[in-house]
Amino acid sequence: MLQMPARVAERAQAEFIGLAPILRMSINGGDLRGLAQLLLDAAGRDENNACLWMNLATAMFALELEQPGSAVQQQALSMQRTYTRASSRATNFRLLMLMAPGNLAENTPIDCLLEDSPVELTCHFVSPDELFPTPLPEHDALLVAFSDSAANSPLLERLSPILDQWPRPVINRPAFIANTERSRASQLLQGVPGLLMPPTYPLPRAAVESAALAQGDSCGPAAFPIIIRPLGSQAGHELERIADAQALAGYMERVHAPALYVSPFVDYSGDDGRFRKIRVALLDGVPYVSHMAVSSNWMVHYLNAGMYEDAAKRREEEAFMDRFDAFAQRHAVALRAIHERCGLDYLCIDCAETRDGQLLIFEIDHVMVVHSMDSLALFPFKHVHMAKLHHGFEDYLYRLRAAATESEQT
Repeated sequence: MLQMPARVAERAQAEFIGLAPILRMSINGGDLRGLAQLLLDAAGRDENNACLWMNLATAMFALELEQPGSAVQQQALSMQRTYTRASSRATNFRLLMLMAPGNLAENTPIDCLLEDSPVELTCHFVSPDELFPTPLPEHDALLVAFSDSAANSPLLERLSPILDQWPRPVINRPAFIANTERSRASQLLQGVPGLLMPPTYPLPRAAVESAALAQGDSCGPAAFPIIIRPLGSQAGHELERIADAQALAGYMERVHAPALYVSPFVDYSGDDGRFRKIRVALLDGVPYVSHMAVSSNWMVHYLNAGMYEDAAKRREEEAFMDRFDAFAQRHAVALRAIHERCGLDYLCIDCAETRDGQLLIFEIDHVMVVHSMDSLALFPFKHVHMAKLHHGFEDYLYRLRAAATESEQT
């Protein structure tokens, strides 16, 4: 029987809990639907409880109920736009996060990384009429959490000159967030020794349908196979490998997006025919391992790679994570270039190693999830390595504050 932690259900009706407790339930098979129904019933009785509505929206997004989740979130935001997740321990740092309305892929899920930390998170959902909370809460640093979507780009442009003059440290400045967009990232990362990120072309539908795509010209890859997905898609939604013109025609019949990303497919399978995708977090240029998924399918997602069911895969992941320092050293030039060219203080990289030893980059972004929520019985090794990133992030925050204090005193 699925379990609903009583403490989570109790807190979610009384205070803003953020994503972490809800994601933990989802990953560990908790009764997330039961929690959502409980919160929905409570919201019917307590219509003016903004925190309750916001927690309900998060639960709905975790259940992939996008439309009702958005409606519930807007109800919460109509009451208030600023929410504070209190620290579970004595507060030792106050982080103000600028966020955008949207689903779980819209903002940096830093509360999953800083779960059970002494960091107090204040989440302000930005709007054109309210860029910052009023009154502005005391904070030691500010983090720009939202993604570079078309809807968010005007807000990032407005925030950029303001945050350039901000009196507190700013993490992930708006001017650099645009560098995570797939085609821009692929341009930035060309010409780095040992790094391979195939060019990604954002193309209108008509250009994809044209025969020129298969022949190769200045606006598209030279030959099949290619990778294709709609602009703005995440988590592999409508992402496919296309082998020839006939397969492309079939894809275009099924998918009606007005614009698509197209890039060459790189076979990154190992000698055993399996594919291995690695997630690395870069914090102030320092790499930390998050996970490695092993799959027989080229489109690797950790949740469907069979890592929970296959002990041999988990042993391979453990061995890789234990040897991650060697991986980071092999690809030190590439990782340093990503940090320097992208400009973000914190971001994640989905990548692989090719058979000839190159670091193949699939995506760089600051909104990927990293966490330490997997079963301790199945993944004891993960908790050890994720603790390094958890403590590394806390130490990074303290260094920022110390540097800011020293600057004020000189």
